[in-house]
Amino acid sequence: MAIELSDDLIKLEEAAWAEIQAGQLTVETAWAVQSAITEHAEATGEDRFKVEAALKKHVRHPDA
Repeated sequence: MAIELSDDLIKLEEAAWAEIQAGQLTVETAWAVQSAITEHAEATGEDRFKVEAALKKHVRHPDA
């Protein structure tokens, strides 16, 4: 079963990925993404690490 990702969660990861690619990831951005992942996992009952992996795959490897 696929993990459902919210638009807000995707937007946060997209912002973090852009900062990573530019070599400018901030602690604030990283913290916002990690907090949102944890909140999403708790709200949906999904494993936190599976949510993070699905999110990163969705944003960083959309064709996979």
